[in-house]
Amino acid sequence: MKVKQSTPRHFVSEEPFDPYSVEKLSKDQESLYLASQWRLMWWKLKKHRLALISGFILLLFYLVAALAEWFAPYDLHTRTRFIHAPPQAIHLFHEGKFIGPFVYGYNFKLDMNTLKREFSPDKNKIQPIRFFCSGDAYRFWGLVESRFHFVCPSADTLKYDPGIDSLNPTPAYSFISKPQAGELFLLGTDRLGRDLLSRIIYGSRISLTIGLVGIAVSFFLGIVIGGLAGYFGGWVDALVQRLIEVLRSFPEIPLWMALSAVLPVTWSPLLIFLGITIILALLDWTGLARAVRSKLMALREEDYCTAAQLMGAKPGRIIGRHLLPGFMSHLIASASLSIPGMILGETALSFLGLGLRPPITSWGVLLNEAQNINVVALYPWLMLPVVPVIVIILAFNFFGDGLRDAADPYKN
Repeated sequence: MKVKQSTPRHFVSEEPFDPYSVEKLSKDQESLYLASQWRLMWWKLKKHRLALISGFILLLFYLVAALAEWFAPYDLHTRTRFIHAPPQAIHLFHEGKFIGPFVYGYNFKLDMNTLKREFSPDKNKIQPIRFFCSGDAYRFWGLVESRFHFVCPSADTLKYDPGIDSLNPTPAYSFISKPQAGELFLLGTDRLGRDLLSRIIYGSRISLTIGLVGIAVSFFLGIVIGGLAGYFGGWVDALVQRLIEVLRSFPEIPLWMALSAVLPVTWSPLLIFLGITIILALLDWTGLARAVRSKLMALREEDYCTAAQLMGAKPGRIIGRHLLPGFMSHLIASASLSIPGMILGETALSFLGLGLRPPITSWGVLLNEAQNINVVALYPWLMLPVVPVIVIILAFNFFGDGLRDAADPYKN
């Protein structure tokens, strides 16, 4: 029985060569063939709708964090007489009349049996919400003094008179007979009467920054240590791998707690911030180092790497100039997926009282006040800082998944 031999398949087309084939390309085909790797990544990322939405959410969060003084209705340390006040609801209509966005003021009394302040909305105290207005004084990034805010509590109370059928502005006065700025506590207040929304906005600056700074440090350590292990191999690779195995053998949370407890209590808030950042970074570089090591071990045998060695290039130049750029997109995608771990680490340490401490304000510090079950039962709005933590973690994960898929634009 004869076996039919298959015709060998070639990658070269059997059609005659056409020297004008390039000129016959359409504009779309030409732009596709001439596009760089980063442009191809962007085209592929645009097809990932969830990643784009997550990227927009991340951009919005970091914009609010950068302009925290402007977006926050109150200053970080502004105290009011409304202690543990519940969140106020935003209304547009009052008794069928359209007024615009406003909130009702508070009526509160002290329950002598439970010694708890009981708040209720005062329907006769209508306070419009002002936008792009003058409020608490602040120094933007500690440099420029200003009072300009995105949203402010109203300094006037609109009193509804059904006989005249109009809204007449009348000045609101506090219990010490001085003009007050009104009440605008959309997420309630804490045990010192501070606006929780303002503190969440200010806390985002620390929580989001510690993720970026921490990943920058771990990114540098992972590239350097993993690059040395992958390029040189031998005993250098063996030493690095044993170090990584030792670090990864410890549970992360207990190790974070042990290292955080070493930080002196007398340190300034800035030093504690840097210390927590370095602790998180020192324990997060191992995964990136292994990824860099495996890539370099495969690329160091390529012809262009051998040619660079024969030309007398030093190892540092070969790694940084010829090897790393070939998979930098994969490293960026991996780094974006590591940022949520940094944010969760800071939040967990601060929640347990081993991380950042007041007067520094972060999401973990705010959640630390809600540890007591009695506080959560009586004032559940103190748990609201967990909402931005969940949103930012999900956004980073979805955006990182999109980046990881787009990092290889030639796939499929």
